[in-house]
Amino acid sequence: MNTMKLGLLTGMMVLGGLTVAQAQVSTADSVLNHAGGKRLSVGGYGEAAFSRNFYSDNGNRYTKPSAYKNDPSHGRFDIPHAVIYLGYDFGKGWSMGSEIEFEHGGTGSSIEYEADEAIEFENEQEKGGEVELEQFWLQKTFSRALNIRAGHIVVPFGLVNAHHEPLNFFTVYRPEGENTILPSTWHQTGVSVFGRIKDWRYEAQFIAGLDAFHFSRANWIQKGSHSPFEFEPANKYGVMARIDNYSVPGLRLGVSAYYGQAMHNSVPHDMEYGSSKNIKGSVYLGSFDFTYNAHNWIARGNIDYGYVTDANRITQFTYPNTAQSGVTPYERGNGKYFGSHAIATMVEVGYDIFSQIPKLRQDNKKLYVFGHYEYYDSYVNAPSKKWTNRNIFAAGVNYYPIPQIAIKAEYNYRKLKSGYNDEPAVNIGIAYQGFFL
Repeated sequence: MNTMKLGLLTGMMVLGGLTVAQAQVSTADSVLNHAGGKRLSVGGYGEAAFSRNFYSDNGNRYTKPSAYKNDPSHGRFDIPHAVIYLGYDFGKGWSMGSEIEFEHGGTGSSIEYEADEAIEFENEQEKGGEVELEQFWLQKTFSRALNIRAGHIVVPFGLVNAHHEPLNFFTVYRPEGENTILPSTWHQTGVSVFGRIKDWRYEAQFIAGLDAFHFSRANWIQKGSHSPFEFEPANKYGVMARIDNYSVPGLRLGVSAYYGQAMHNSVPHDMEYGSSKNIKGSVYLGSFDFTYNAHNWIARGNIDYGYVTDANRITQFTYPNTAQSGVTPYERGNGKYFGSHAIATMVEVGYDIFSQIPKLRQDNKKLYVFGHYEYYDSYVNAPSKKWTNRNIFAAGVNYYPIPQIAIKAEYNYRKLKSGYNDEPAVNIGIAYQGFFL
């Protein structure tokens, strides 16, 4: 778990030769915390939220904003995430970790490519939401400085992916910018090498590439890591690297980078014809993020910037294979626009006012009053439509009756470009994270 300073776990817990406090960078580490020398660890986290949105939820509110300016507010209940961790230490440096995630309380849907049944796609939908095996890996620990992990792993690019548990951000929902333009939580199959040397922690990963056919104007590359099939296409590959520094007490500074080719990573592989074979769709990502937790203050922030080559050509790409069923997992025709560049920035600061009340401080209760700001744009170079350019202003409180539980409330104001309607909301949530065994 990544912010042990919140007091999520007590006692000494060991992760591949590292204490939890030392290895807090990657959420992938969280499933391998073995308390008191026990080999089995069971834990998880969960969130429930209520929102009242004081703006229209009509799908045309950005194409005809004036028509929906005075629409009534609407409310929602949601279970954003409910997660079960399971880890086991086999001994002699070998261990395993797994994570099952339920998103929005649903069961999701699947698409099967039936190559032997008239070459068609079959899609079944039961209800909204998803159930995913977000992590499943084996690890060999050689020393504190060298660990190798293989299987389905979290990709700790940026702040939210590396620290996505609900006690690691003040807002009711995950910070919107990274959660919009990037896969979140980003998890793919591959190999990771990581370790810690003094005040430095490193991680390098070799993983399956993204799929450019899932990129979009509203969410940029967010859905590129998702496979609608019973397997994950890996015609192309990606690499991710991350470095974190802990030299200053209470402060973590991190940088991460990603590169991979996103075209020609689809099914079937021969559906790309003619000049489209020369489109690479290379994805370049860079990020800086930090966390400060000391003197009753918590501050977090990030800045991410990304670039995809051949964005215009990918946008215009159509499938000439008319034998394909219309029920494919990819959009057809020229209506799927997305930009070559995207950006996400965030900073939030909170102060524990209970720290000034001796009785509450002794009971380990906390009440953070916080402010939060984000700027992000999933289509930086849009020719005209700029509803993707957004500023987020939020303020609220986080109450911790015990270290593992938070009750959150906030006022959230999403400000769009001139000509579009702003989107204010009130969000209330409850969250927990911890280990049961």
